[in-house]
Amino acid sequence: MKPAIDPGAAEPVSEMAIVDTFTKLIFIAYDSLSAREELIIQSLRTVDPRVALDDYRGMGEYLRALGVAEMIELVSAVQTNLSAALQAPMTAPAELAPRRRAS
Repeated sequence: MKPAIDPGAAEPVSEMAIVDTFTKLIFIAYDSLSAREELIIQSLRTVDPRVALDDYRGMGEYLRALGVAEMIELVSAVQTNLSAALQAPMTAPAELAPRRRAS
């Protein structure tokens, strides 16, 4: 699998970085998250709607309850999401795009 890239860093976001971030959530050690860890958490919220609105504690409880196979699948989904997000062209939302005048 191709590694995801962190836009704020020169190196890819590894599976280990994702697992480390999940571990911080599980063990309530999220008092000083880096920008990269915040990016990983945002990706987690995107790929798993069950935690989209959870606070860090709720996310940690959810992650703690996952089985090994589910955790591996989630790490892969987060990594894929980060990779895809960086490869997608940056476009303005339709409501921000310039309007064409009728001639």
